Amino acid sequence: MESTMLPSIGSIASRGAACTVLLMILLSCYTFNSTEAYDALDPTGNITIKWDVISWTPDGYVAVVTMYNFQQYRHIQAPGWSLGWTWAKKEVIWNMMGGQTTEQGDCSKFKAGIPHCCKKDPTVVDLLPGTPYNQQIANCCKAGVLNSWAQDPSTAVSSFQISVGSAGTTNRTVKLPKNFTLKAPGPGYTCGPAKIVKPTTFITNDKRRITQAMMTWNITCTYSQFLAQKTPSCCVSLSSFYNETIVNCPTCTCGCQNRTEPGSCVNPDSPHLASVVSSSGKAINTPLVQCTSHMCPIRVHWHVKVNYKEYWRIKITITNFNYRMNYSQWNLVVQHPNFDNLTQLFSFQYKPLTPYEGLNDTGMLWGVKFYNDFLSSAGPLGNVQSELLFRKDKSTFTFDKGWAFPRRIYFNGDNCVMPPPDAYPWLPNASSKLVFSLLSTVIAISTSLLIY
Repeated sequence: MESTMLPSIGSIASRGAACTVLLMILLSCYTFNSTEAYDALDPTGNITIKWDVISWTPDGYVAVVTMYNFQQYRHIQAPGWSLGWTWAKKEVIWNMMGGQTTEQGDCSKFKAGIPHCCKKDPTVVDLLPGTPYNQQIANCCKAGVLNSWAQDPSTAVSSFQISVGSAGTTNRTVKLPKNFTLKAPGPGYTCGPAKIVKPTTFITNDKRRITQAMMTWNITCTYSQFLAQKTPSCCVSLSSFYNETIVNCPTCTCGCQNRTEPGSCVNPDSPHLASVVSSSGKAINTPLVQCTSHMCPIRVHWHVKVNYKEYWRIKITITNFNYRMNYSQWNLVVQHPNFDNLTQLFSFQYKPLTPYEGLNDTGMLWGVKFYNDFLSSAGPLGNVQSELLFRKDKSTFTFDKGWAFPRRIYFNGDNCVMPPPDAYPWLPNASSKLVFSLLSTVIAISTSLLIY
């Protein structure tokens, strides 16, 4: 009787298998949701928006809104950021400094003293350089351009001031705005809810007095490349001195040529190239690329150039295939185990990135100001290049099995597609090495006989 009360081994196994599958599905969903905006090379990178209420007014308050780009290598370039939110009540923006809303909205109910914006969901953009001084505040008026934190922290901050009106608003009745959105200039950022934090303190210009905000709210926005674009934006090609093979970017890396749609790419030898580029009529952040096998706007080429006794040299070339985009303040992030022995760098700026303590295998590269920090659109001038000299660590250095090639490359914060590992340029096989060694020996002996 007892045996009939027990489930069979088969049923136990089937239930176990079902539970295992269910657990794997749950784990995979959890992993995807929690890591879609996670970057292993910049694990704490984010854009933090700080909303400081600096004074109360009879019908609302005055606030300074500041954006801090705490991302090590991802920046916001022209045409710049735009920040939106939804008011919790019936707030209006009476006036602004250092920024402006893109739409005024319906302010018809106001007979006098028309507000700057009456929309329930305003969108704010930065002012342009050269804005009159009486409309500026500190860290404003950069056309929405935010540098990355590693490149220049002083230009990684942007601010604007707003005067908010909402009848009877006090520190007890004020409501936090909701549904923050950040575009830079396209999608990619996801912003969390506004949270009340410890009020910010400010130091006066004479450095002799400290003031404090009435209230402070924090909003954190993180970036996901999957949300920003449907296809990759860059790829990597490889070559070396010891192999004639040039490994190009994989075919259709960033899309395939659509021969039924002539405007999908542009041939550089087209007689109507200038007219096609100028009359495209699409947004500046929509790529118009040169027709290639990979169809990527950006290609990064890594060439193992020279092998010395104690050093080895590589050459990096960044080529822009996008006819519609110039990249200002571009940067490149490269992961390779020999970065802890980088000896010399030519024509690029360099900063080591150490996302994990004790591991120095990642370097950030960018152009020299007024020399090559501007990557022109596709054409003869649409490339920048540099050479890196590494000291050999005899315990780890090898040219075998693709060790000399990078593990990962980012351009402007986007992960570039690498060729498959089995396509890397390999060292000649052992027999070739032996023939080369014997030939070298014969030449050396013959030379010595001729000398003596």
